[in-house]
Amino acid sequence: MPSRVSIREVGPRDGLQNESPVPTADKIRLVEALGSTGVQRIEAVSYVHPKAIPQMADADDVWAGIAREPGLRYSALVPNLRGAERALAGGFTEVEVVVSASDTHNRRNINRSTAESLDEIAPLIERLHAGGATAEVIIATSFGCPYEGDVDPARVAAIVDRVVADGADRVAFGDTTGMGTPRRVRELLTAVRERQPDIPVLLHFHNTRGTGLANILTALELGITEFDASVGGLGGCPYAPGASGNVATEEVVHMLHDMGVDTGIDLDAMIEAARLAEKIVGRELPSGVLRAGPRHRTIA
Repeated sequence: MPSRVSIREVGPRDGLQNESPVPTADKIRLVEALGSTGVQRIEAVSYVHPKAIPQMADADDVWAGIAREPGLRYSALVPNLRGAERALAGGFTEVEVVVSASDTHNRRNINRSTAESLDEIAPLIERLHAGGATAEVIIATSFGCPYEGDVDPARVAAIVDRVVADGADRVAFGDTTGMGTPRRVRELLTAVRERQPDIPVLLHFHNTRGTGLANILTALELGITEFDASVGGLGGCPYAPGASGNVATEEVVHMLHDMGVDTGIDLDAMIEAARLAEKIVGRELPSGVLRAGPRHRTIA
């Protein structure tokens, strides 16, 4: 078991894009609150067309308004070369691009086949590197697709081969609708590691079917030390039925700290950030830790 894990907080992007549009000032408040928790990485915005994701239409204003924490790594998600140019113009040095392992989800998401997206990602990676940024390729529906069902781990591994050959600095595997289980996690990571043992890997789990923490534990046992999580359990995917339920950051931190695995995050501060997120979106969030608090009393 690793002694330390790095968590990328994705609530400001992956979380808020699934809510009714939130005022720019509230987005900035949330990012700054999360930045004070000790989290090392925050996915702050995505540069997408406002007609596709109107919740992210103010990305430039949000990014410009954030009082940034020294040493904290901020990243942006982009769908295409135009989004990459906007991210570079904003000064981002860590950028992510998404492709789906299943053709159907990829077409629903960005109106292209998986192969077409991979052809477009290659020059995007080159442009990011030329602009001084790293390129992370996130492979959505890695553990299953809501439209096609099971996704062969060999297909995902082949996508990894392609993006690594095109220069990707790291890859991430998205459990887009919570279809992942410990078995699927083990099979996927085994298939990828057999072919690409050195590429840095991050995992993004949803808790839609209650397997998020179990999947993280399995990945830990396989040596993975980087995970996405979303404050309060915000988020999902607007192009995937039943995708609500990003694993809650405070639930992940609570479990890891109890296991003796350090995250650098102040759990109490993260719970306060989750309470702020509830106020901002105007509804109760699904986090169990948020309801119970960071510790549990034992009743004899």
